[in-house]
Amino acid sequence: MQHLNRQTANKPKTLPIKVMQFGGGNFLRAFVDWMVYILNQETDFNGGVVIVKPTERGDYQTLKSQDGLFTVVLDGIKNGELIAEKTLVDCVQEVVNPYSVWDSYLELAKNPALRFIISNTTEAGIKFSPEDAFGHHPPKEFPAKLTIWLYKRFQHFGNDTSKGCIILPCELIEDNGAALKKAILQYAVHWRLGENFMNWIYNANHFCSTLVDRIVSGYPTERATEIQSELGYEDELLVAGEYYHSWVIQANDIVQQELPFSKTDLNVEFVDDLASYREMKVRILNGAHTSMVPVGYLAGFRLVKEVMDDETLSHFVEALLLKETITTLNFSEAVTHKFVQDVLDRFRNPLLKHQLISISLNSTSKFVARLLPTFKDYYRTQRKLPQRIVFGLSALIRMYKGEFNGERIELKDDAKALHFFGLNWKKYEDKEMKMNVLVGVVLSNISIWAEDLTAYEGLVQQVTENIISIEEMGVVATLKNLSHDN
Repeated sequence: MQHLNRQTANKPKTLPIKVMQFGGGNFLRAFVDWMVYILNQETDFNGGVVIVKPTERGDYQTLKSQDGLFTVVLDGIKNGELIAEKTLVDCVQEVVNPYSVWDSYLELAKNPALRFIISNTTEAGIKFSPEDAFGHHPPKEFPAKLTIWLYKRFQHFGNDTSKGCIILPCELIEDNGAALKKAILQYAVHWRLGENFMNWIYNANHFCSTLVDRIVSGYPTERATEIQSELGYEDELLVAGEYYHSWVIQANDIVQQELPFSKTDLNVEFVDDLASYREMKVRILNGAHTSMVPVGYLAGFRLVKEVMDDETLSHFVEALLLKETITTLNFSEAVTHKFVQDVLDRFRNPLLKHQLISISLNSTSKFVARLLPTFKDYYRTQRKLPQRIVFGLSALIRMYKGEFNGERIELKDDAKALHFFGLNWKKYEDKEMKMNVLVGVVLSNISIWAEDLTAYEGLVQQVTENIISIEEMGVVATLKNLSHDN
């Protein structure tokens, strides 16, 4: 079987470089590069990608040996049907490591066709460091490298505002575009690059905050031999992920016109304000995860897929989203229902092995960030408790006893929080307090929930009844008793 490269695949480099991409890891290759490939196939975008190594460790040697080629393997459920897709992505034209070829990196700034800059340098990658110097080749932080590159472009094209760039960071931090722009301007001030350059950054470049979503699991070790046999070539950079994808971009009309996603079926949406979309994702996708973990785990399941295969638990998750969560969101019913259906399809993907115990990390803070806002909005507007969210909270408190049915639960959370739960559950076991007292003590702990949850009428009683029922009847039987018309 032949090793994948441009000669064996008969894929010569013919695309002009329009995209400079900081990072060549699994996510960017299976998300951004896959999208650029589709843009090239279905529109007149005709853009090549140069991948820039953002960190010192490693050299992308395999990517170089395969001439930038790799195969993206996508599996998932679309409209209830299992689908599988394998795509040979050929848009990566060059790989540049600024740690070994700094001058080659700066030379890219002179390319008049290069218009888009994309990054995924981890959540900690977008920051300013006063230790970085303009004379470092290269400086440590990604924004510092980009600032120098932009300054060289500014110098080469003589302050030409048409040679600015459209910058699309994919780092999972809030307002990532604004954060990157702020860091670059900090470097410009720190290095005294001049007012003209700073004005050019403001007026010629578009810093777009984005929200990305696709689960990319990486090299499919268990299936690699089978997949490569089907493909007919060896690909060391096989990257697998889910079919579902979403890229929400906060951008103006200029950016929308230059990125012709509207001419494709790609799930890319341009918006004026990203905050509401982030809230929808957190409340629906992340909120569903956080609520299902303790419920599913105490029911005896260990994978998300197992939870969704159980009729009672699957109904619990779906009803929580449709009858409680989306009532608190300021989107049309069509938008929220489609998002919920996409989330449920993703949860049912048989090829994604999502361990509930892994998702349980820091469940108390996740409840505060992902479910408590929904709880409060529902309570305020409906004037009653959202009983499924309350049941998830009840299961969470019970799970934080650290054992269930004689089995130890490997909890990972703030040490003080775990000590607090352990101490009070022991008092209950030693008959020093009754269940309703235990629940009241837990719910009133402001250091965990950021407020006293006992202030919500009926919550202590409902949580107490839920935990007692879980102990006596189990999770599934308790869920069946939940009202279906709430």
